[in-house]
Amino acid sequence: MKIVSWNLLRRVGASIDDVVALIEAEQPHLLLMQEATREIDHLPSRVGGAYARSPLPGRIHGVACWSPSGFLAPPSVWPLQPGALVRRVCQIVDCGAFAVANVHLSHGQVLNRRQLRLIAERLPRCGAVLGDYNLVGPALLPGFRDVGPRGPTHRMADMVGVRLDRCLVRGLECERTAILPHRPSDHHPIMVELRVRS
Repeated sequence: MKIVSWNLLRRVGASIDDVVALIEAEQPHLLLMQEATREIDHLPSRVGGAYARSPLPGRIHGVACWSPSGFLAPPSVWPLQPGALVRRVCQIVDCGAFAVANVHLSHGQVLNRRQLRLIAERLPRCGAVLGDYNLVGPALLPGFRDVGPRGPTHRMADMVGVRLDRCLVRGLECERTAILPHRPSDHHPIMVELRVRS
């Protein structure tokens, strides 16, 4: 399964036209988005497929997912431990043989690791966690391997590149990974190709 994850940077970043262009260029089986606003809700009218968005409580944006072939079940939403300013949720997509968690974790370097542990407890044996981790350094999540691209995925004040967008897996193999060309967000999209470990 080819999965692309992208933090859109809500109102001032990627538009729905940019998302459509990414879909047309990459042809993912699953697209995960963070900081998606109501504008992105029109995606199915532009490219078909199935779409679901889960706003963060009290925010104009949230996590969203799109699939060209539909979902086995409506994506579920799990609340995560809240940060000081923002309450977070995790979106779970059932992919049949495994589940994918779409995340936009808190900035606190202890809190975001606690959020990851909660997600790991709830995922099935084969699962992946993709998205904007807001995490610096190793994730330290027992049983999971970091298989996402290793280069900088976010530019801070147009100067310092850091790796915030990640993919952790359990019971899965990653066959290919890439940081995709930069678009109008402050994050690069990342791509992974995953399969169940034989």
